[in-house]
Amino acid sequence: MSFGEHVKRFSSRSVSMLAHYQAKVPNGIWQECPHCHASFYFKRAGQYRVCPECGYGFRVTAHRRLKMLTKHFEEWDADLETKDPTEFPEYDRKIKKAQSATHLKDGVLTGKATIGDYPVALGIMDPLFIMGSLGTANGERITRMFEKATKQQLPVVLLTASGGARMQEGIYSLMQMAKISQAVNVHSAAGLGYISVIMDPTTGGVTASFASQADITLAEPKALYGFTGKRVIEQTINKELPSDFQSVENSYKRGFIDEIVPRERMAERLTQLLSILEAKKWGEA
Repeated sequence: MSFGEHVKRFSSRSVSMLAHYQAKVPNGIWQECPHCHASFYFKRAGQYRVCPECGYGFRVTAHRRLKMLTKHFEEWDADLETKDPTEFPEYDRKIKKAQSATHLKDGVLTGKATIGDYPVALGIMDPLFIMGSLGTANGERITRMFEKATKQQLPVVLLTASGGARMQEGIYSLMQMAKISQAVNVHSAAGLGYISVIMDPTTGGVTASFASQADITLAEPKALYGFTGKRVIEQTINKELPSDFQSVENSYKRGFIDEIVPRERMAERLTQLLSILEAKKWGEA
């Protein structure tokens, strides 16, 4: 047998062995970070689902995020869901698929929670529910959350993650920005604090309204934060933008973000800030 035939035979066996072992490795054991592209054994991400190389927080469901922040939670408006106002084709099927994946009626979880020793109105947007897009149902839930927080004299903590307005609901989706913003203003006028936490991604109409209206704006490391897509902006202005243009790190440098907090320290930092808001509230009483 020639040298070339030996090489060919060896290569064929190697490919066969690789395919054999790949078939025995369960999906998800080896993961790649979408930010730094490092590959690692999935358990290295830990219970907080954070890349061990760059600190990027993987996108997780709202229910999983809730467990990272508190054990004390009373959900509000759990059954509120969209009525498909525009009768968009296949939209009903997409909604049902998202509901099954996230165990939510729509893309946000809201309710009364205790973070540290402090009662708060808590909202968590779910990036896995149609990209956390803002529709009529989750817009209504967030509005009601601010209204109940105002009535009960509670501060608000809202974790945002969204691809923007939900196109399947058209103008009804866009109306949610103004509606929520009005509820935010009433809550603020009552002298109550609002903390937003920017998760990956926070874009579009959510960025243009309530995500950017908080008294204190925190963010997770390496999260995408902006209005419209980088490529769209470049095509519009005919100019190349920096690679970090829509990162929270870039926004922090320019004063749009108050602090970047690692996911595993978020509950602790929120507790500290809530204690300050509580002291301020009593100081003004």
